[in-house]
Amino acid sequence: MEGLSDLEKRILAHIYKYGPDTPWLMARRLLGRAGWDPLVPPEEVEAACARLEAAGLLARFRGNLKGRVTSSVKPWLKVKQKNPEHKGRGVYYELTREGRRVAGEIYKKEIRGR
Repeated sequence: MEGLSDLEKRILAHIYKYGPDTPWLMARRLLGRAGWDPLVPPEEVEAACARLEAAGLLARFRGNLKGRVTSSVKPWLKVKQKNPEHKGRGVYYELTREGRRVAGEIYKKEIRGR
């Protein structure tokens, strides 16, 4: 827990509370904030996530976030899903076991206690 920047602590607490997320989205909604403008530059969030991954506190998420699109009411979702030029989801990060322990301490002591 020592040696972590304020941004890294906030990222760990965010993922602890809200689950796997991408750096691009975390830059805009870190710890439940809302809005289109980033609160923190996305490049800084990506760099912080890379440092946390190297430290063994974050891992790239490898599961399905949602089921497949099966809407008959909104057929354009199926077309969007099958479009080969459609950009991928991006990299989602989740907490490792050690990351969950550290993030829990940070969340309980520094975030929830405010």
